[in-house]
Amino acid sequence: MTITDVRVRKIESDGKLKAYVTATLDDCFVVHNIKVIEGRNGKFIAMPSRKTKNGEYKDVAHPIHSDFRNDLQEKVLSAYEQALLSDEEEVCIVLTAEV
Repeated sequence: MTITDVRVRKIESDGKLKAYVTATLDDCFVVHNIKVIEGRNGKFIAMPSRKTKNGEYKDVAHPIHSDFRNDLQEKVLSAYEQALLSDEEEVCIVLTAEV
């Protein structure tokens, strides 16, 4: 599977949430609202989720294999770092590497 496009929307705040990301896979499937979060051990991604009736958060979409999750996280965080260099609020990074 190829991650073909990553769009980063930076969040200007002092909180842990740093950006919302949209990733396009194989130019035919889009995942919105991936979050870039600053954690205790560095930045990581959180997949889109919804709150259940009992207050837990459940992922709406997520990678099944850890290899793909690691590749997705690497590409999203790389795109986020590139976006930090831009003055634009939303930055699109086109990718062509297969995952």
